[in-house]
Amino acid sequence: MSQDRSQIVEDTYAEAFRSLYAEILITARDNTWLQHCCHAVTGHATSTILCDCEAGVVRILDGNSDGQQTPDGRVGAVIQFHVPRFRKDRVEHLERVLLARISQNVLTCPTVRCFNRLDTEPYFKLGRKVALFGDGHQFRDQRFGTRGWVVPIMGGEFYLTRRFGFRDGVMGGNLWFLACSEESAILAAERAVVAVDACDNCVLTFPGGIAASASKAGSRYSFLIASTYAEYCPTLKKKLGESSRVPDGVTSIMEIVINGSDLPSVAQATYAAIDAAIGTPGLVRITAGNYGGRLGKSFIYLYPERQGT
Repeated sequence: MSQDRSQIVEDTYAEAFRSLYAEILITARDNTWLQHCCHAVTGHATSTILCDCEAGVVRILDGNSDGQQTPDGRVGAVIQFHVPRFRKDRVEHLERVLLARISQNVLTCPTVRCFNRLDTEPYFKLGRKVALFGDGHQFRDQRFGTRGWVVPIMGGEFYLTRRFGFRDGVMGGNLWFLACSEESAILAAERAVVAVDACDNCVLTFPGGIAASASKAGSRYSFLIASTYAEYCPTLKKKLGESSRVPDGVTSIMEIVINGSDLPSVAQATYAAIDAAIGTPGLVRITAGNYGGRLGKSFIYLYPERQGT
């Protein structure tokens, strides 16, 4: 690796953890209604600390180009929903997440249809549950090369597939961008977001893909499972003294969190993000959050050659 890279990128790892995730495809009449639906169905799904799930858009499909097709030929969005695998009720909880978000945020959006993306065993029989909104007027049908349910609604008809699969994934891959100013930290993170968005099988869940409030596992308050990472808060550098881990000259730290279908996908997105951010004016260091294995056992090393060791 080049000298510049070794000076900027810390030789450490991001501590991620296993998830259970589902993946759906929504299509709409046009990009306006597709974006409305994406915003609604991924709303309040940034962090598993207090949200019911972590959700984000994997990619946008134009409906017709090679590799961009959708079942009905319309514009579409692939969306992932992740819940931690360490939850004892993870399967039931993920089903509740999908039921709530599809019925309240997808069915309600004008012109939208909903398709499953994971052909797995077992699966959720969500189609018939959502279709109960039809109050007895719902019916099964084969459309767009799929089998599903049709629900009469005031806007016309809502169609969704019968079954929705789920499988193991990864949550919590992360990068921290330490910079001499807020502007530089945000710019580095924004560059990283663009790179991750170009990678397949991964999602970013925070506003604009960026979190300004990286947290550590645990808290001095027994009712909180996470809290501000005080040692990395620039404004606490003087107060904490030698306990502070903020390098001299750093005034702002921004984080991105990457969830994905598997560890290799999250690792690939991590390296793409690092490559995109290096060279940002004012960037002092790129590092990652880890907690000695307290949070998870899925490690993404920031130096690719260490990932297989």
